[in-house]
Amino acid sequence: MTDLNIVVNGAGGRMGAALIRATLATDGLNLHGALEWAGSDVLGQDAGVLAGLGPLNLPIESDIQATLVGADAILDFTTPSASVTLAKEAANNKLIHIIGTTGCTLDDETALNQAAQTGAIIVKSGNMSLGVNLLAALIKKAANALGDEFDIEIVEMHHSQKVDAPSGTALMLGEAAADGRNINLKDNAVKSRDGIIGKRKTGTIGFSTLRGGTVIGDHSVLFAGPGEIIELSHRAQDRSLFANGAIKALLWARDQKSGYYSMQDVLGLND
Repeated sequence: MTDLNIVVNGAGGRMGAALIRATLATDGLNLHGALEWAGSDVLGQDAGVLAGLGPLNLPIESDIQATLVGADAILDFTTPSASVTLAKEAANNKLIHIIGTTGCTLDDETALNQAAQTGAIIVKSGNMSLGVNLLAALIKKAANALGDEFDIEIVEMHHSQKVDAPSGTALMLGEAAADGRNINLKDNAVKSRDGIIGKRKTGTIGFSTLRGGTVIGDHSVLFAGPGEIIELSHRAQDRSLFANGAIKALLWARDQKSGYYSMQDVLGLND
């Protein structure tokens, strides 16, 4: 099978470095290009050096269209606006686009879906890890089985530099719980509590957000019922698990038609 030429977006960041290392460690993948935003102070620097691998003679660029010439796929854990821009280019060039970006609005999701309908193969997930996606499947089943007499609370903690809240993973787990209950998360989510708020409304899904230190990502979902609490948790210990999940998604996507997919599809959890 022909090797795939990969472009990593956000190549100057910690997640970008992990994606570069995972790409170069995988047979059948070539690191074709490395992108950063136009004002980044790492432009022109060697992508391999920034990833801790030594020189690759591959400078980090900001010219998206030029960098994508000859590419087959994009690995992208950056910002919603950047991901939407790249998705449009992926559609124009019939590329695979693996997206781990969080914080997307409904308009962003609409744009990503449009790109998938017009030529891109998009796999997007709030979390690319195997464990988190299995956790989401378990949460959906638990929410369905336990019913409204069990209150659902989602607690997440990330490092102090994370800019969106709740995390994309927390929202993904909330969606799984809502799906299990056949309710709409948007109408039933409680994302903040302060002051005299009254008693808890039956059927709502609560979120608690913690930020500090260098925590990569801790998530717990609590089902609190009469006399007992069931807790399902996941702790990320190394960013490589997200990069490895993205590579798994990429290798799966090469055999798919254009469309919009998730890690649940990659792992066969939607079957």
